[in-house]
Amino acid sequence: MIEVQNIVKGFGGKEVLKDISGVFKRGITNMIIGASGTGKSVLLKNIVGLVVPDSGQILFDGRDFVKSSKEEKKDIRQEIGMLFQGSALFDSKTVEENVRFPLDMLTNLPMTTREDRAHFCLKRVGLENASKKMPAEISGGMKKRVGIARAIALETTSYLFCDEPNSGLDPLTSIKIDNLIQEITQEFNITTIIVSHDMNSVMEIGEYIMFLHQGEKKWEGSNEEIFDSEVPELNEFLFSNKLMRKFKSETNK
Repeated sequence: MIEVQNIVKGFGGKEVLKDISGVFKRGITNMIIGASGTGKSVLLKNIVGLVVPDSGQILFDGRDFVKSSKEEKKDIRQEIGMLFQGSALFDSKTVEENVRFPLDMLTNLPMTTREDRAHFCLKRVGLENASKKMPAEISGGMKKRVGIARAIALETTSYLFCDEPNSGLDPLTSIKIDNLIQEITQEFNITTIIVSHDMNSVMEIGEYIMFLHQGEKKWEGSNEEIFDSEVPELNEFLFSNKLMRKFKSETNK
């Protein structure tokens, strides 16, 4: 579980995050949504430690990440897996080498053990036959799956962060990536946080949703509750999407 308590962050005198609090539970798909420029990515960067909040607490299962020592932060980071928007694979490494990278960098495990773990993770995402391929030889959806395999390569992974995981993917592939993330979250009992503006993802897997607007948390709830919202900013965000207007229309028939 990850708790953010009263997070405030500004840049150049402008407050970007305004007293954000919320609880992201283990074993479910947590989502941070909102229009571009609302603070979604800044909040994620604060949580993973790429940015330090001006005030507030970030608790990883009760451990205060902001106030932790360097060694304590290192320990927490070894429990974190990241799926980046552009997959962020190393072009010069094979698929297997990309997945094995965290193990090579952060552990002293024997090579055979690292290889076995990489093979296990690739099999889990359905890419056991692509281990020797280079990133340039695989599709965008496959790259995302490699990114997921790499994110769970460390057996210590307890927290998974996904930044726009469906960016650049077609709708069918996006659904497959959503389902895979949800399955892995439940199977490994991980605390997963997904930053997204993809309303298809929200409706498919949004078990807990935090909606940000101009740096403020305006709403939180599940995808089953989202259309019952009386928050004007959220309703405007929802119905600016043609698919959501169609969905709402069909559910009211």
